[in-house]
Amino acid sequence: MDLLRFATAGSVDDGKSTLIGRLLYDTKSLFDDQLAAVEAVSAARGDEYTNLALLTDGLRAEREQGITIDVAYRYFATPRRKFIIADTPGHIQYTRNMVTGSSTADLALILVDARKALVEQSRRHAFLCSLLRVPHLVLCVNKMDLVGWSQSVFEEIADEFASFAAKLEAPDLTAIPVSALHGDNIVSRSANMPWYEGQSLLHHLERVHIASDRNLVDVRFPVQYVIRPQSTRYPDYRGYAGQVASGILKPGDEVMVLPSGFTSRIASIETADGPVPQAFPPMSVTIRLTDELDISRGDLICRPNNAPAAAQDIDAMVCWMDETRPLAVGGRYAIKHTTRSARAIVRDLQYRLDINTLHRDEHATGLALNEIGRVRLRTTIPLLADEYRRNRTTGGFVVIDETTNRTVGAGMILEAA
Repeated sequence: MDLLRFATAGSVDDGKSTLIGRLLYDTKSLFDDQLAAVEAVSAARGDEYTNLALLTDGLRAEREQGITIDVAYRYFATPRRKFIIADTPGHIQYTRNMVTGSSTADLALILVDARKALVEQSRRHAFLCSLLRVPHLVLCVNKMDLVGWSQSVFEEIADEFASFAAKLEAPDLTAIPVSALHGDNIVSRSANMPWYEGQSLLHHLERVHIASDRNLVDVRFPVQYVIRPQSTRYPDYRGYAGQVASGILKPGDEVMVLPSGFTSRIASIETADGPVPQAFPPMSVTIRLTDELDISRGDLICRPNNAPAAAQDIDAMVCWMDETRPLAVGGRYAIKHTTRSARAIVRDLQYRLDINTLHRDEHATGLALNEIGRVRLRTTIPLLADEYRRNRTTGGFVVIDETTNRTVGAGMILEAA
């Protein structure tokens, strides 16, 4: 079975946590003690029903306020596929958490309250999913029970969202009317909406095609750790551990190591369970080469005739996550790109984006919390980078405040030279 990672997105109180709880409950993915704990907490809070949102809202502050603050990950499986869910917050001050949860997703669920239609945060999250190159979007028009299961309300919201998504890069968009509280169109088709002829949410999640989303052409293997066991059993063992970012690697393949440019051939590929005939994303493996080369953490293994750019001048879209200090031209930061670290200076802020209109403010002087803009960076050492649209791993980076060591921004590379 393959693995689908998906994230929830949307405004506050649109029912993201409830939908995830309902999905886990209806697929029989809960232990008895988990359900009993949720029932007990629901009764103690005075809820008239079992509040399934409590399955993901585990922080005390989340339960007290009835909101999601941190990203909650849950796992479940069906006979067709395994799933990892990232339940992300809807409040604007926690947009950075939403970016974190969606950055590795194959699919995003954009929830909309049928009574409120699209709001600013719905558009913001949809734009961020597009910016993060999430290849599949599902618009879940939730709380259909509160609008009388109205077909016209659903179609109006779906058309409005489709018009907004047309301005974005959203290659696959599906709209489903649901009621997360009652389970309509979550696991099985709803009898309350006979006019809806599409599939249920789980049916779509089980069958959405994701194999072609992965880059299997450009070999990229950032080295995370060099394995040299000091043992008489393995006296000459030298392996390079990491996660395959893209491409397919096989024993016997000729590869090149960057930034040195030396070439060699793969002697073997190993996992915790033993040797494997090939490696592909997102497998974590150890690669052994036929030659003894000087390779360390931060280096990258690729094909001799298909290498990423070794660039110090980077143009990128940056989502700013620091609530205390805005990004400013001339600011100095640390950069974490794959397994390589560098320092960088912001040379230019080309424009700041208005989330609602997608208008470019070319007179902006900085980026405040949750704002997005195109910046030009100069790094102290070359980054082995691809464009983000080509490779989400080698095309993404995080920005770190050197004084506090806090992550203050996330970047998607547009150009590297």
